[in-house]
Amino acid sequence: MELPFAESYKIKMVEPLRRSTREERIQWIKEAKYNLFNLRSDQVFIDLLTDSGTGAMSDRQWSALMMGDESYAGASSYFNLKESIQKIFGMEYFLPTHQGRAAENVLFSTLVKSGDIVPGNSHFDTTKGHIEFRHGKAVDCTIDEAFVTEMEHPFKGNIDLTKLEKVLSSYPAEKIPMIIITVTCNTSGGQPVSMKNIREVKEMAVKYGVPVCFDSARFAENAYFIKLREEGYQNKTIKEIVFEMYSYADMMTMSSKKDGIVNMGGFIALRSQQIFRDAAVYNIMFEGFITYGGMSGRDMNALAVGLMESTEFEYLETRIKQIEYLGQKLIEFGIPIQRPIGGHAVFIDAKKFLPSVPKEEYIAQTLAIEVYIEGGIRGVEIGTLLADRDPESRENRYPALELLRLAIPRRVYTNNHMDVIAVALKNVWDRRDNIKTGYKILYEAPIMRHFTVELDKI
Repeated sequence: MELPFAESYKIKMVEPLRRSTREERIQWIKEAKYNLFNLRSDQVFIDLLTDSGTGAMSDRQWSALMMGDESYAGASSYFNLKESIQKIFGMEYFLPTHQGRAAENVLFSTLVKSGDIVPGNSHFDTTKGHIEFRHGKAVDCTIDEAFVTEMEHPFKGNIDLTKLEKVLSSYPAEKIPMIIITVTCNTSGGQPVSMKNIREVKEMAVKYGVPVCFDSARFAENAYFIKLREEGYQNKTIKEIVFEMYSYADMMTMSSKKDGIVNMGGFIALRSQQIFRDAAVYNIMFEGFITYGGMSGRDMNALAVGLMESTEFEYLETRIKQIEYLGQKLIEFGIPIQRPIGGHAVFIDAKKFLPSVPKEEYIAQTLAIEVYIEGGIRGVEIGTLLADRDPESRENRYPALELLRLAIPRRVYTNNHMDVIAVALKNVWDRRDNIKTGYKILYEAPIMRHFTVELDKI
């Protein structure tokens, strides 16, 4: 008999979780203005709001953290991180920042101007926000298959080359500061981008004289899917696949709180010395000196180790098999999810789950609230709230997909927790016909509104 799969780690430290009653949760979410971001952590039983900064570090990372060099300039921790980045991504220049959106802020301050066009595969909230804040336009060039949740396609994060070329041929190169490839593509359901697609995008970028930037938060998970799903990569290591992926990139932004497996940190890495020098000015203004940015020495040390750990197959197999475990449970219950199951999260198709809720009443947010009330499980809306309003018309943008994202922290929960999540979803699914109304907005910020929005029940 073949031995069953087991996690590639053992647990050294635990943190207690507080259970709550349904009545408490109904009151808490009302007091939070029906915004799950406003809940206290002790009001949540299983927290799937994000996989960003919520993972558990290894003993080796904790050891590295204790050896952190807190020198303002020239810290050994900086050079440890620089060495890891060069080994894994092959990029000579890098700037540390406190997280991914800070990396975007620094790089986009350098490159993005008013009227610029930035094509890519379903830009995530902060990426699109930083582009639109500078009066640029983010253009989605994702393949159409990404928006059909029940369709099985191995690389739903792929860029549609026809859509991309239409953008590149419609504007002069100086109006297109970069093409962004998000690996994996969060907004389309944690879906990977194939090596073939990355290579073809790079070829087109060279043709039109436009650089390629990788949004790299979940780069290792993307490499794992390439190894499993793309011909010719089965016998390559994750590190070999990552190195090839980034051979087609001119620059990258990184939220290290995901596949760096740290609680805080990010960076920019580049091939161009000139862009590095230009970006360094903004890094010093916004973040800190170029050898620490927004990071402490101890965090840089932990990240240097985390990048090496996240690019090991055994770690990735354990991480993604847990996502698959939850996804398969939901499929067995008949719950509509984005298929195939993504790398960092399971995405519920809220439109199919709650067909009676009007789109104007925020379908995915309605589902997220119901799941919280049911089981104390906090997910996040990837739908109309996140899509924001059109900068010109100020009307709601209604995306093709309304998704509830259940993002699984790295090395934190057991499969028993996954069983609880699945049953909570099943209970809501069984009473879905009784959920016919959603929510209205009482307050919203002009950009990236979903973080601080205040809602009321209709």
